[in-house]
Amino acid sequence: MSSLNRVQSVFGQRTLLLTTAALPLTGWTLHALALHRRLAATKRDPLTGLLRRDAYTARAHRLLARHNDVAVVMVDADHFKAVNDGMGHAAGDTVLAAIGARLTAWAGPRASVGRLGGDEFAVVLELPADRRAHRLEQLVRMLHAPVTLGDGRTVDVAASVGAAAPASVGSRDLTVLQRAADAALYDGKHSGRAVLATRQHVTVPSINGRRAGRPGTAVWGRAA
Repeated sequence: MSSLNRVQSVFGQRTLLLTTAALPLTGWTLHALALHRRLAATKRDPLTGLLRRDAYTARAHRLLARHNDVAVVMVDADHFKAVNDGMGHAAGDTVLAAIGARLTAWAGPRASVGRLGGDEFAVVLELPADRRAHRLEQLVRMLHAPVTLGDGRTVDVAASVGAAAPASVGSRDLTVLQRAADAALYDGKHSGRAVLATRQHVTVPSINGRRAGRPGTAVWGRAA
């Protein structure tokens, strides 16, 4: 065999080996990408695209550990059952998806935005005290904008908002902050205003599994 033929033979064998070796690697790479997509999908609520509770909680803990000026915001859709009953579940789904999109736009990509279940949502984000009032007012306005359905009908929507900051309630524990924000939310339920929790909200007793609010808290936002 000539030198040229030997070289071509060697290169041909190497090319075949490299190609053969690359096939399972490519297959596993595609499998890994598909698995990653499936795992990512399990972290997201399929209707709103928001984080599910576990993924939201994990990200919220990281934000609380890394940043000082953090706030926990609880959101509860108002009169949602009336939308479902009067306009159908498809309309209700559209409203929930719209709330999810608005919360995402308001909070930004670094926040933890989750759907906790039903028409209840939570956000953890950096929110300095000097911007808190303005940002919460902005959120209330966004959540009260009408939603247009696929058939052209318009739904008037509203949501109650409660917020808690570590300095306001005396704790950086996520569970404590969420409970305080939830109690503040019920102080302003159906008022069209956001309510900031105080230390008193941490000790508010629960009623039927939800926390009862107390008067005398700061409120921001849209008039009822």
